[in-house]
Amino acid sequence: MRFNYFPETDSLYIDLSEKPSVDSQEVANGVVIDFDEKGAIVGIDIDHASKIVNLRRIESDSLPVSAFSLAS
Repeated sequence: MRFNYFPETDSLYIDLSEKPSVDSQEVANGVVIDFDEKGAIVGIDIDHASKIVNLRRIESDSLPVSAFSLAS
């Protein structure tokens, strides 16, 4: 899973899979879910992210993470 924040557009994209998106559906105002060819969710796009989510903090509870990195 990868979080990509684009400050120029204040959008947050959460990559859930490396598979390409072939379909998208807006599920709430400014929130779009991307799907692969089998209908599985591959990503979440959030417009105006700083107004919807707290971008200053990321928490994880009980995830089986084998690698963690921060890029600046």
